[in-house]
Amino acid sequence: MHTVWKGSISFGLVNIPIRMFTATEERDIRFRQLHKECHTPIKYTKMCPHCDREVEASDIVRGFEYEKGHFVIIDDADLEAITPDTRRAIEILDFVDLKEIDPVYFDKSYFLAPQDTGEKAYALLRAAMEQTGKIAVAQVTMRNRQSLAVVRLYEHCIMLETIFYPDEVRSVQKVPALPEADMQLAENELKMASELISNMTTPFDPAKYTDEYRTQLQAMIEKKLEGKEIATSPAAPRANVIDLMQALKESLAATGGAEAQVPVKMATEPTPEKPAAKPKKERKRTIGTAADESQKPKKATASGAALTTTTKTLRRKKESATP
Repeated sequence: MHTVWKGSISFGLVNIPIRMFTATEERDIRFRQLHKECHTPIKYTKMCPHCDREVEASDIVRGFEYEKGHFVIIDDADLEAITPDTRRAIEILDFVDLKEIDPVYFDKSYFLAPQDTGEKAYALLRAAMEQTGKIAVAQVTMRNRQSLAVVRLYEHCIMLETIFYPDEVRSVQKVPALPEADMQLAENELKMASELISNMTTPFDPAKYTDEYRTQLQAMIEKKLEGKEIATSPAAPRANVIDLMQALKESLAATGGAEAQVPVKMATEPTPEKPAAKPKKERKRTIGTAADESQKPKKATASGAALTTTTKTLRRKKESATP
């Protein structure tokens, strides 16, 4: 591992020399942007639009834009003047219970290891924290930035995790369309949801979770290198469950819950409802004989009506032509 920071843990009057190592790493597969024509990697240059030329790193300074197009220039000496004296120390401020800190505050994790002269003090702090079950809230300055952090145990290692300051965590009140906290819920639905959570509860084993997309992406790259064809993986079938109660029953059945023995019909794609047929109006019938009925004129069809109209027109023309 590469040492990213050297300093000490300041614990009352105890000073523990430590080295810091990054505890996590991203495993994302990253792509380079290439020129489509010749596959040469694209080069990004820092250009000054005013001078219309490339700018070297030595010609770049920091600036804070306080108004549009107006900057305050900040140099290294300015930052050095306000850097806290604890720049090389992890200063422990308080000890608290881990459960009191919501995970939303956690940012980045680092392993802490003792330097050559700090092994005993390191082991003492580790044992005391393990015995009390407490974690430490601390401040540390890295890269000219003072960060809030917690110091806690991870297996048999002391770990530092930077955490956000309270004003860096956005208020939940700004989240739109949240249901009310006291929203009324159906008792049977709540019971089934709780049972589903119980059925799916298991000891946390991080080894069982894998990045399937990254695995498939790596396999695709290897196949392309070997000149093989890439087959399209079929989409996983999904049941079209459109009712909350039905979805809970199906989920309980899948996880072996109390509803597992209850056969539930899967919902199919909803079909548009046909409009209800209008009731036919009853025709008023007059009393008459069968002979009368036979003498009634039959309803003309569309083609019959057209023929009748044409015939009448021809007759009128003939009658007007006769002297």
